[in-house]
Amino acid sequence: MMLAALALLLAGPEVATSDGVVAGSVDSGSTVFRGIPFAAPPLGDLRWKAPQPVKPWQGVRTDNPDAPACLQNDYGWNRGDYLRSAEDCLTLDVRTPEVAGKRPVMVWIHGGSNRAGSARGTAMSRITDKGVVLVAVQYRLGIFGFLPHRGAAAEAGGSAGNYGLMDQIAALKWVRANIAKFGGDPANVTIFGESAGSQDVSLLLGAPEARGLFAKAIMESGTPGFGMDFRPLKDALAIGDQADRLLDTGGSIAELRRRSVQALLAADLKLGDPTLFTNDFLWLRTTIDGAVLPRSPRELLAEAPNRPVIVGSNRAEFGAGPGEVDWPVVLKKTFGANAAKARAFYRLDDPKRIDDPRLGPAELEYSTDWIFRCPAGRLADLLANKGAPVWRYEFDLAEKGGRTSHAAEIAYVLGTARFSAGGSPLSLADYWTNFAKAGDPNGNLPDWPRYTAKDAAHLAIDADGVHRGAHLREPICSMLEAL
Repeated sequence: MMLAALALLLAGPEVATSDGVVAGSVDSGSTVFRGIPFAAPPLGDLRWKAPQPVKPWQGVRTDNPDAPACLQNDYGWNRGDYLRSAEDCLTLDVRTPEVAGKRPVMVWIHGGSNRAGSARGTAMSRITDKGVVLVAVQYRLGIFGFLPHRGAAAEAGGSAGNYGLMDQIAALKWVRANIAKFGGDPANVTIFGESAGSQDVSLLLGAPEARGLFAKAIMESGTPGFGMDFRPLKDALAIGDQADRLLDTGGSIAELRRRSVQALLAADLKLGDPTLFTNDFLWLRTTIDGAVLPRSPRELLAEAPNRPVIVGSNRAEFGAGPGEVDWPVVLKKTFGANAAKARAFYRLDDPKRIDDPRLGPAELEYSTDWIFRCPAGRLADLLANKGAPVWRYEFDLAEKGGRTSHAAEIAYVLGTARFSAGGSPLSLADYWTNFAKAGDPNGNLPDWPRYTAKDAAHLAIDADGVHRGAHLREPICSMLEAL
């Protein structure tokens, strides 16, 4: 009897979506709906195809906290997601303060190099206490989500790859059609993400098919291509050729679709791109697939409608350890004719060089600059110069002190971490939800100046609180033009 009473107490409202009825669970005054399908399972003949409509269901689909992650290899840091991954994974989670009303909607796209990670746990964030509806999206990863294959291109009129981006667009279409029934406003949707999720957000800003599906965007440590040049489809198809050779398919997409999950995941670990320093970035180098991205992301962003954006990075992200970089090779590849100037900037030949405690060793400085910080500035310039409202930040806090790192800001967005500003506790969620509500992060918070290419102002968030900065990491960033 007690268990039955507890279940009744935790039971949330039921909502009739366009595909069937879902039931939520009550959590800390909000209701969560987890594991809602937004596209058909991408199995069998649906592998390496655009997401297809959900088959409507009868009865009530209950809240599923154990909805599987999308298929991925085990890289250690993602072991939990790897152990609970499956090919039938195109679901999303919703957290809402109340199913009645009309609140701003924030759609989270998770990181993980486009090859790992999941939305799991995001819907337990208390960010909804600030008056927004939260949605967290799953999308196909790695070889399943981003492999361009000649057979798939022949089926799709010449385009191939970026199925994970197609999944995200399908999820946004689900949000447009259904979120009003969860207390959200389909006309006021903000997409936000971190790392690969941030890169995907930036690509959706340019993607023609995503227009009209969201009003604002927040990008945390990720831009189109992460400073790498964009991959033409002809080069991308060569990766599909590698898969054919590894799996002995004779070039047949039908044969590739018959290969086991285990065989495909094993092949994923052996695929490579000869232009990259590391194949860890294989699915981060942006492919111009001909469908989601019909042309270069730079061109698509330049012609896309203006929407308010927040873009930023952390003071120190990630990079090679001391002594692990072949400086003559990487500086020439990254900076071209400016390689000597970059070498001088990083003081690589100075025997008295002392590592900056906030930036770290030269290898970390360099990696953060070319992968994250400088591309964020170039993207901010591109968007601001065409009239879009832009706010830029640099985050320099770690929950337990010490130097910041990649993803350190997430705890201040979706978690409970706070920093002090003028004696008052603040979180990034305060700025983020102001932005979601009104298209401006400020409200009654410490002033965050709007970015222009001339002033290049940003909000610096560090142990001293928040303050204005400008022209972040010049002159080194002026030597890098990639987004």
